Amino acid sequence: MSDPGALWRDPHPLVLASGSATRKALLASAGLSCITRPAAIDERAAEAQARAQGADPAQLALHLAQAKARDVSEALADHHPQAIVIGADQTLALGETILHKPADMQALHDQIARLSGRSHLLHAGVSLWRGGKPLASFIDSATLTLRALMPEQIARYCALAGEDALTSVGGYKLEGAGIHLFTQVEGAHSTILGLPLMPLLAALRDEGCLAL
Repeated sequence: MSDPGALWRDPHPLVLASGSATRKALLASAGLSCITRPAAIDERAAEAQARAQGADPAQLALHLAQAKARDVSEALADHHPQAIVIGADQTLALGETILHKPADMQALHDQIARLSGRSHLLHAGVSLWRGGKPLASFIDSATLTLRALMPEQIARYCALAGEDALTSVGGYKLEGAGIHLFTQVEGAHSTILGLPLMPLLAALRDEGCLAL
């Protein structure tokens, strides 16, 4: 069997500026291994600053992705100064309102009720950095529409999904019980999961990092 590691041509490691198991698994599904190093930034403070500067939900996702990539790229200056660092973040926009990960099960119930019967946008921002400098940045978006749910259906979903749903910005996971909530999904699956693979792989190819 051929070595999947042969796909990565760059002599320096690939670093994911996140502790997200889902994003790491998406990279693995594309044959790419990575080092994970969560960024040490205050996301809510960075969000407040970007919003004060007029950032819309899509621009906010990109702003947070850039902040994460920059933080980790600078932190690696002594050990892996030329590592390719991937920063990624995702925002959920319901109209002009940005929703965050539910804090607890009651917040999960309230958020699903708020999304019920409506369409919302997931914006995934990605930024690549090397040596403390940006290489490429992009945004990809998806539109998701929830069924009009009865209160008892929302309660049943919350019981079925459990606290695992609290780790998702929308309070759902399409690869789990969340799939039952939707009538329509428009956009790439990897974008919905928070790391748009096709534009990311294109950016890595542009940097000469991939053999395929």
